[in-house]
Amino acid sequence: MSFAELCYRIFEESTLCYHVEDCVDAEMVNSYEYKSIEYYLFLKNWVDAVQWHLEDVIRDPDIEPEKALEVKRRIDRLNQRRTDLVELLDGYFWDKYKNVKILSCATVNTESPAWAIDRLSILCLKIYHMEQEVQRREVAQVHVKECDDKLSVLLEQRRDLILAINQLLEDIETGRKYMKVYKQMKMYNDPELNPVLYRKGQGL
Repeated sequence: MSFAELCYRIFEESTLCYHVEDCVDAEMVNSYEYKSIEYYLFLKNWVDAVQWHLEDVIRDPDIEPEKALEVKRRIDRLNQRRTDLVELLDGYFWDKYKNVKILSCATVNTESPAWAIDRLSILCLKIYHMEQEVQRREVAQVHVKECDDKLSVLLEQRRDLILAINQLLEDIETGRKYMKVYKQMKMYNDPELNPVLYRKGQGL
């Protein structure tokens, strides 16, 4: 099993585990060894699943403003957690390939391995929910057909993305590509960089 295939298997497992209770407040049950790469992959998808469903909640046109603000702030915290986990995963790859001899013709990729894996986690959730739409029986058949067509595209995208991730990792391992990791440096969460926050702290 390739690394990308392992990732997707764990993402599927996490997605199914989340939907046992299908509740944003459910406790995560992660059976993988704590701090192992598998543990972090499971956690990554769980965070994505919770954020996914909170994004649904906040789009309720009848949501109370106070509730919407509470959900929005929770989404912000989850988005930061997601970014932290991606950077942690990139740290794993950075350490794994740090001694690889880089070829003179090597090039840098447009995204790091972990950000590609992040897209694979989100894709897993898209596929799960599109499958749910295809299985609905209380809707018009035209809806089912449209969702089935979209599902076919998502499954093709999954094949392509798994292949691309494996090719990227192979290229890094053989020195044909090299990693450069840029911290996201999200400014809106930083009280030293967000003008609204630091002005408030200065009494302005």
